[in-house]
Amino acid sequence: DVQLQACGGGLVQAGGSLRLSCEASGFTFDDYAMGWFRQVPGKEREGISCISLSDGKAYYRDSVKGRFTISSDNAKNTVYLQMNSLKPGDTAVYYCARGRTTGWYADEYEYWGQGTLVTVSS
Repeated sequence: DVQLQACGGGLVQAGGSLRLSCEASGFTFDDYAMGWFRQVPGKEREGISCISLSDGKAYYRDSVKGRFTISSDNAKNTVYLQMNSLKPGDTAVYYCARGRTTGWYADEYEYWGQGTLVTVSS
């Protein structure tokens, strides 16, 4: 069974940093892409970054570009999201997801982690 286990969320002050991790199992890691999404109540889940696990190509939404970095450790079947210079507007539940290729939309991803809450205080 495909499983994605996300962790690393928490409470941080504006300007601070957090690193999210998503450990995957049940599939050949290098064959897929992984994305990070976030969601706040009343809004759609938003794709913010994604990475091709075969070649490491990474993509970012403008809202996080320059502040967030996505990376993967293929030996550990784990994807990370390093989040720096956090803002109150980054407060959301963050999800990792597996897709066949990189993409921005939730329906492009087949499997999802359970979500981890990030709260940025002002």
